[in-house]
Amino acid sequence: MSRIRIGIVGYGNLGKSVELGCYQNKDMEIVGVFSRRDPKTIKTRKEGVPVYHLDEVKNMVDDIDVMILCGGSAKDIPTQGPMLAAMFNTVDAFDTHAKIPEYFDQMDKVAKESGKVAVVASGWDPGMFSINRLYAEAILPEGSTYTFWGKGVSQGHSDAIRRVDGVKKAVQYTIPIEDAIKAIKSGENPELSTREKHLRECYVVAHEGASKEQIEKDIVTMPNYFADYDTTVHFISEEEFDANHQGLPHGGLVIRNGKTGLNNEHNQIIEYNLKLESNPDFTASVLLAYARAAYKMNKEGIKGAKTVVDIAPVYLSMRTAEEIRREMI
Repeated sequence: MSRIRIGIVGYGNLGKSVELGCYQNKDMEIVGVFSRRDPKTIKTRKEGVPVYHLDEVKNMVDDIDVMILCGGSAKDIPTQGPMLAAMFNTVDAFDTHAKIPEYFDQMDKVAKESGKVAVVASGWDPGMFSINRLYAEAILPEGSTYTFWGKGVSQGHSDAIRRVDGVKKAVQYTIPIEDAIKAIKSGENPELSTREKHLRECYVVAHEGASKEQIEKDIVTMPNYFADYDTTVHFISEEEFDANHQGLPHGGLVIRNGKTGLNNEHNQIIEYNLKLESNPDFTASVLLAYARAAYKMNKEGIKGAKTVVDIAPVYLSMRTAEEIRREMI
């Protein structure tokens, strides 16, 4: 059986996790890593993986089945996505929720013109959480859905902080407000604002001479990331950062409180919970499953942009449909 040929664009935490995840998927092989950095400066997790400058992708069109985009959602994916979808099937974890419809439309136009499949906004939120929100609402039309993230490191939000002028290193922890979760699990359906569900806590190492006041202002007022939350910014030394803030745990849950019965007398609760020791490893695993889906769908002649809710689960699996029916249904 021929294997799905994977290209990895970007080699930060997520790109490294995609590389390692490929080795767990026996139907995949890595063709190469692509970066804007000098390839000679990049050492892959396993020896022998080719590294290319991003400018070389145009010469690899016939060598790669799916490109997995591992850059940041703030500035990398919005430009790299359309450029790569014009040549390859793509999968990304674009996670700026407010801009997903706009980004989807852009990718859909490009992918339809190139005859490729572009899976956008996959990962776990957006991604697996999106699917579970949809399932829960469809099953329990009377009710309310709540999403909580953390406590854990948000890669997208941390990346956004690191792009603020004057920031040398940074990490952002998303912290759910426990009283809100307890109320929901007790059967209440409170109306909660964004600010009432989560706190955002940032740890920042500033460049020498940078204005900490300006950095803090730029972070807490950042639209789509921090402006709608109670956000705390801690400035710490590089030594403290390196000692205490290198892990990448995360997680969260989707809860649907629904009512059924003649007079809505029965309370029904659906919960989907993730506890992740490594956010990038899990995100990479989702991206790889959707890379398989993009490959299969394109082989069937499907083209254009898709989100996770547009893709049938059978496309994600290495198993055949018959095996799934026999062993998992």
